[in-house]
Amino acid sequence: MCLAIPMKLIAITGEGTGKVDAGGVNADVSLMMLPHAQLGDFLIVHAGFGIEVLDAEEAETRLDLFRELAAATAEEEEA
Repeated sequence: MCLAIPMKLIAITGEGTGKVDAGGVNADVSLMMLPHAQLGDFLIVHAGFGIEVLDAEEAETRLDLFRELAAATAEEEEA
């Protein structure tokens, strides 16, 4: 199973490419499917491609869900 992670576009590095960040983890990403993406946008990133632009509220909602899942998984591993 693959997960698409919301990441913030922090730089446009070239024609159709950018750099994104999620919690201090940076990655290079293709923006070819999102030519309208702008600095500061939250993108859904999957397999190195930006596939959707999210508003900040929706991005935070999804990131909160990932945090809850990580916390629940950690609790299970400790038990």
